[in-house]
Amino acid sequence: MGSGKCMTLLTLLAVLGMVMVDKVGSQNYGDALSKCILFFEGQRSGKLPSNQRMIWRKDSALRDGSDLDMDLLGGYYDAGDNVKFNFPMAFSTTMLAWSVIEFGQFMGPDLQHALDSIRWGADYLLKSTDLPGKVTAAVGNPIADHNCWERPEDMDTPRTSYVVNQTHPGSEVSAETAAALAASSLVFKSAHHRYSILLVNRAKEVFEFADKFRGNYKDSVGQGVCPFYCDWGSYSYMDELTWGAAWLFKVTKEQKYWDYVQNNIPNLPRRVIRLVNGDLQAAKTFAEFGWDTKDAGINVLLSGLVMNSTSAEPYVPQADRFVCSVLPESPYKSVTYSPGGLLFKPGGSNMQHAIALSFLLLVYAQYLKKHDGSVNCGTFVAAPSRLEQIAKGQVDYILGKNPLGMSYMVGFSQKFPKRIHHRASSLPSIGAHPRHIKCKDGSPYYETLKPNPNLLTGAIIGGPDIKDQFLDNRTNAGESEPTTYINAPLAGILAYFKAFP
Repeated sequence: MGSGKCMTLLTLLAVLGMVMVDKVGSQNYGDALSKCILFFEGQRSGKLPSNQRMIWRKDSALRDGSDLDMDLLGGYYDAGDNVKFNFPMAFSTTMLAWSVIEFGQFMGPDLQHALDSIRWGADYLLKSTDLPGKVTAAVGNPIADHNCWERPEDMDTPRTSYVVNQTHPGSEVSAETAAALAASSLVFKSAHHRYSILLVNRAKEVFEFADKFRGNYKDSVGQGVCPFYCDWGSYSYMDELTWGAAWLFKVTKEQKYWDYVQNNIPNLPRRVIRLVNGDLQAAKTFAEFGWDTKDAGINVLLSGLVMNSTSAEPYVPQADRFVCSVLPESPYKSVTYSPGGLLFKPGGSNMQHAIALSFLLLVYAQYLKKHDGSVNCGTFVAAPSRLEQIAKGQVDYILGKNPLGMSYMVGFSQKFPKRIHHRASSLPSIGAHPRHIKCKDGSPYYETLKPNPNLLTGAIIGGPDIKDQFLDNRTNAGESEPTTYINAPLAGILAYFKAFP
């Protein structure tokens, strides 16, 4: 009898222990969401607003565009450098807008901050397209910039403006800009109707320019964007053109944009060429999504509009095919997973892949639930809940449920990267060190093993290697550098799991 009571007590304690461990290990998605959106304030360029919350950052790049008599103030620095690359910036704006379109209802008080972040990007993209027949591709000489370790407030490298036009086209950057403006217009449709109309009208104009004057922007602006943000294939801009048309159709419902997608989707390249560790490698496009390849995003986005209709082909089958390329148990899996469970694809800054693909899984799961759908991967059928489970697993890993117990979001949890590859974060702030820090004078701050003095709260870095190991060192750029396009889709994911943990 006494032995039975003892065993019962031990069992009860074990159950309570598991509950406590689970509670301790559970993530505060609301706090992570707030920090995720705050990060964008640390990436702002230009004259900072009075409600700026990341106060160690100050005004910077106040003469951008002056070399062309343009006003190109504002926008975002893409990563840990001080260049404004419009291609990834536009993609980040598109993904922030898509996050709000799908999951803004769950953001609570952070919704307004998300809208502010979208508008900061959209306002700059409007300036970048203000002259008919021209689209800004980048601001800041990237070769000179990457040769320095300077605060954005101190920059004395050339702020060259790189622009594509009718004779030197750049369809990928132009079409992604059109997508960003269109998606943003949908976000502001109710609250700021006039602004929304301005955005969608500009999106139409920019899309027409991108389509009429076709060409790769690497051939037009060269070292202004390459090798940093190049689409390497011969017709690699076709996915951006189709992506832009898809967003314009979603926003306007105009038949011509649907016809454009229908006519061009069969002609998209079947393989994407990307730079991996200095070598060009090919991958099947249906399973790709990020700043340089939009195929999986196009299929998921349009599946939400045509699922269970006569127009479901080829979008729903291709979206299903994408899902089957990601699920760990799928016989068609084309990604790999670390021992701790982090998704990996070839290419630098792996968190961009883990998060962007998780966002698509989560969005597609909502579309499937709405239509009582599932995904057939041959040997098994995946319910929407399985897609959500994979996405949640990736986010939980990023926030600290991994072999190192490391949160890969700066400022979240007790253990996070302290030496991220980011100039503004690693150099003393203007408040702490008012004197100008010249180009090479920042090198000691780059080389030191000391933690960064300024917390870039909410930044998600490139992440650990495929063995779940991570070297917290700012010289390890591939793993320690944050980017706007890593955080942008994460905002939507965190909002959903905040509401449905």
